[in-house]
Amino acid sequence: MTAAYEELRDHAVVHIWRGRAPDTLTADAVELLSDDERATVRRLPGPAAARYAAAHTAVRRVLAGYLDVPPRELVLGRRPCPRCAHPRHGRPRIDWPPTDLDFNLSRTGPHWLLAAVVGRQVGVDMEDDRTLDVAGASRLVLSASELAHVMGASGTERAHAFFRCWTRKEAVVKAIGVGIITDLSEVDVRPAEDGPVLVTHQEPTGPDTWLVEDLPTVDGVFAALAREAGATGPVVHRHYEDLDSADRTREAVAP
Repeated sequence: MTAAYEELRDHAVVHIWRGRAPDTLTADAVELLSDDERATVRRLPGPAAARYAAAHTAVRRVLAGYLDVPPRELVLGRRPCPRCAHPRHGRPRIDWPPTDLDFNLSRTGPHWLLAAVVGRQVGVDMEDDRTLDVAGASRLVLSASELAHVMGASGTERAHAFFRCWTRKEAVVKAIGVGIITDLSEVDVRPAEDGPVLVTHQEPTGPDTWLVEDLPTVDGVFAALAREAGATGPVVHRHYEDLDSADRTREAVAP
């Protein structure tokens, strides 16, 4: 394993990677992707296809850098959903090589965010500040106390309070692996507190308590991280563009 992997493992560190995907799909953009990922690219319209391909290629390159394997040799899959056991919409995982490395990806527009840890579950979410019916959305997904907090704010602060709630909630359910089938109003994320905050939500399997914190807002994009309660290691921010050229071209030699 690499020094980066050992840092995650030995010091309970969380690495947060950020990147921005292009709007144009190039001829070599899908070289590292799996057959399923390529099929997804073909189904998507132009900019969406380019952004999906770039983000998922970046994920492979980053994960390969921890595991010291070529990105094209990574086999990615999913764990069964903890609620219904369906194998298609549970948490993402690395099926090969065998590893305790855990990761979670979020995308919005051209932006993507990746969290990586070892030996624990992690979830991230990011949302842009697009025009939104905050009052209507709030009544659908917020608890009573969250709704009072959001609606008690005004102007841009109301939208910011809503996105704090939304990204925290999504980070928790993504860490658990149940996604949008959860009633988000039942996941109270205490938006009046700057955090990190402890959030409790029970599912049939996995941890019941999560340490949730806001991540820096960049380019109008709100984000949050959820990790297992008891995790005390630092959160280290990294930029995909800063990867060494050697790390970004590990796929150069293929069988």
